[in-house]
Amino acid sequence: MTEATVAASSSPETTELCCPIVDLRQYTLYPGTRDEFIDLFDREFVETQEAAGMRIIGQFRDMGDPNRFVWMRGFPDMPSRERALTSFYMHGEAWRRYAELARSKMIDSSDALLLRPARPDSAFVLESPAHRPPIDSQLSPGLVVATIHHLSKPADSDFLEFFQASVVPLLIEAGGRVLGVFVTEHSPNNFPRLPLRERESVFIPFLGFGSLAAYHHYMTRLGQNARWRSEVYPALIERLLTRPQVLRLAPTSRSQLRA
Repeated sequence: MTEATVAASSSPETTELCCPIVDLRQYTLYPGTRDEFIDLFDREFVETQEAAGMRIIGQFRDMGDPNRFVWMRGFPDMPSRERALTSFYMHGEAWRRYAELARSKMIDSSDALLLRPARPDSAFVLESPAHRPPIDSQLSPGLVVATIHHLSKPADSDFLEFFQASVVPLLIEAGGRVLGVFVTEHSPNNFPRLPLRERESVFIPFLGFGSLAAYHHYMTRLGQNARWRSEVYPALIERLLTRPQVLRLAPTSRSQLRA
């Protein structure tokens, strides 16, 4: 049983597993516009997208790039993804009114991955949308860390079992909290107006930390673990095309996914 399953079972009236299909999107913005873009997004594009049939999972400032905004939305399945995106972008009043303003702050919005939970119980556990923080909420001190592992082929049972049995225990021992684990969803893009990185196979665990200091402590403990250095990390790297890409994500005031 994963931590997600434990969390979901502990308070079923307020939490739920989300979502079978997930868009992970990374936007490069013009310098100095990220806070303005986040204000616009959190004010105008959260409830309006959810009204069209999708779930806004989380919105983040990338701590490694002051011009990067990262966010995720979820769908029950691929047909509902097509319907929801069509409804919002083609017929929605919010996008009609604010699309030009949003685009004026974007250099690039095409960096997007289509994902699914690696296992049925490895989806995110979220509060009900009714419990989403208001726009004037204080920022969470926590940190969400997404590590993108690039594979030569879709993640198979051998890779998933290796990660679960050998890697996850060391991440938890060092102080990480597993929020969700995802792999590429290889269904064709059914809303081609929004490009996807379709020719890639990735594996992405999301970890939560109570603060940036807690993350630094985790990295120190992991680096000092002899088994990690000599056995597990080399075995992980051998299975990858390149070294992992690490996204250190600070939740916005309205993000439901947080540490």
